[in-house]
Amino acid sequence: MEKTIEDPPTSAVLLDHCHFSQVIFNSVEKFYIPGGDVTCRYTFTQNFIPRQKDWIGIFRCSLNWTIQLLITPDTGSIWHQVGWKTVREYYTFMWVTLPIDLNNKSAKQQEVQFKAYYLPKDDEYYQFCYVDQDGVVRGASIPFQFRPENEEDILVVTTQGEVEEIEQHNKELCKENQELKDSCVSLQKQNSDMQAELQKKQEELETLQSINKKLELKVKEQKDYWETELLQLKEQNQKMSSENEKMGIRVDQLQAQLSTQEKEMEKLVQGDQDKTEQLEHLKKENGHLFLSLTEQRKDQKKLEQTVEEMKQNETTAMKKQQELMDENFDLSRRLSEKKMIYNALQREKERLEGENDLLKRENSRLLSYMGLDFNSLPYQVPTSDEGGAGQNPGLVYGNPYSGIQESSSPSQLSIKKCPICKADDICDHTLEQQQMQALCLNCPICDKIFPATEKQIFEDHVFCHSL
Repeated sequence: MEKTIEDPPTSAVLLDHCHFSQVIFNSVEKFYIPGGDVTCRYTFTQNFIPRQKDWIGIFRCSLNWTIQLLITPDTGSIWHQVGWKTVREYYTFMWVTLPIDLNNKSAKQQEVQFKAYYLPKDDEYYQFCYVDQDGVVRGASIPFQFRPENEEDILVVTTQGEVEEIEQHNKELCKENQELKDSCVSLQKQNSDMQAELQKKQEELETLQSINKKLELKVKEQKDYWETELLQLKEQNQKMSSENEKMGIRVDQLQAQLSTQEKEMEKLVQGDQDKTEQLEHLKKENGHLFLSLTEQRKDQKKLEQTVEEMKQNETTAMKKQQELMDENFDLSRRLSEKKMIYNALQREKERLEGENDLLKRENSRLLSYMGLDFNSLPYQVPTSDEGGAGQNPGLVYGNPYSGIQESSSPSQLSIKKCPICKADDICDHTLEQQQMQALCLNCPICDKIFPATEKQIFEDHVFCHSL
């Protein structure tokens, strides 16, 4: 089967539950010419209201299976198709167009057009069916075919073999017809036998009904007798029930008194037991309290000893703290002295650098005056073994006047006062300054100072000046 756009809403509702008279199909032809569009015209009845998802489908059917259900003078014939079982067996379908105003008479007349591409190509019988959005059939048309209009004028040419086959087929059909007639006679005979048996059964049924009526009368009389006895028994039962209720109330009262006395007795016994248990519990608690008091006294003595030890430890700690504070103060004082020495050494270093610059300029002036080049002189590194006897320890390049001014006194060049205490001899400050100089490396070209740990960096720096 072919479909258009999307599948319509269907259901498995049986045809017995459908309403075929709510939509009437009009002007349905007996056959339609293949290859052309087909227009389906239909009419809504007065009580039917179309909905959004209603659709009209073309269903394949057999002409032998189609029976006429209703004939009306206004609308004509309404057909019911039994060749298909559910609305899911449609060949193709089209959506129904909803009318704008249902109250208008012209709105009741509607039509849809099926395109030729989606129509069947065989010559089987088909019919239109109106299906609502719940999948329930609301109307069905008469059967029709898709075949040429002048089919009767076609000349049929058959061979002798085909004629013989047709005659043979007719003979078989005649034979089958005779067999059906024979079976029909047999069925009629069986029907007459069944009718006779049915008559006999009806007579037996009437006999049984008369017997049944007699039995019903006897049952009614017996029932009335039993009802009378039942009323008497009910009265006796009510009397016995009232007496039984009175006795039951008295028994309940006695049982309530007995249970009350038993509960009071149990309370007294339980109270005696509780008091005995409380007395025993108090005795045990008294013994536990006495033991705990003894342990607390022992713990108190231990705590007093611990407090005394802590006081002694606190005194010792205070003494140690005072000693540490004195030591800290002494270290702070020495640190401040070291800072002062460092600052003085820094100032002395700056002063010596200034003097060194002056001596360099004086050296250059004297060497130029003597016609010598400063760069041609060999570089002399002062060593600690000379002890400052031959040159000034404060000069990086040594004394430039050694060998030129022979009359200069070496003692005057070696004597240098301490920049801090102004002493002529070597003091502690001078030794510290010499130690700091030993821990540093001075560039002979630009006087840049490097720590002794950065020897490789110092050598690379001096090499860069020679590039």
